[in-house]
Amino acid sequence: MQVDRSNGWEAVAARFVAERSSIGAATVRSWCRALPAGASVLDLGCGCGVPISAALLAEGCNVSAVDASPTMVAAFRQRFPQARVACEPVEESSFFMSTFHGVVAVGLLFLLPADGQRSLIRRVSAALRPGGRFLFTAPVQAVAWTDTMMGGHCVSLGDEAYRRALAAAGLQVVGEFVDEGENHHYDACRMG
Repeated sequence: MQVDRSNGWEAVAARFVAERSSIGAATVRSWCRALPAGASVLDLGCGCGVPISAALLAEGCNVSAVDASPTMVAAFRQRFPQARVACEPVEESSFFMSTFHGVVAVGLLFLLPADGQRSLIRRVSAALRPGGRFLFTAPVQAVAWTDTMMGGHCVSLGDEAYRRALAAAGLQVVGEFVDEGENHHYDACRMG
């Protein structure tokens, strides 16, 4: 029996691809304009690449992406053959053994357990170039809920805990955004 390394997302991948909206794309496009021209950006939990990787590519970014769902990675590859993508859990990814000007994790971080979130924040910081930016979504409230699409447990650490985890990883919040779907985005910069 094969283990689902996507934590349940492979089972709902076709539905996710069909239903994914453009919410968040405008925020990501605005955010990436603060990056250098042709910036290298890593999209974690990229899904099929729409709308986040599509927005990054439209802004001229050099996109690399990671997702653990084979169905979503196949859809990503079909849509964006010019971008590199790895089919692996973000928790285990080597991030292409590269560093990036920016990393985005839209709709991902809160899907991981609390310790997994803190670990990913540290790993993202290590994958950012000095001055690099990390954009991720998470509610500012400390709250837990069940994901409506795949039924998994979600947890937001809350604003204070995210800021502590970011600071411990050498990242500082430099901006915050709320998109048209009322999703809260943190924009953190790697210091030094």
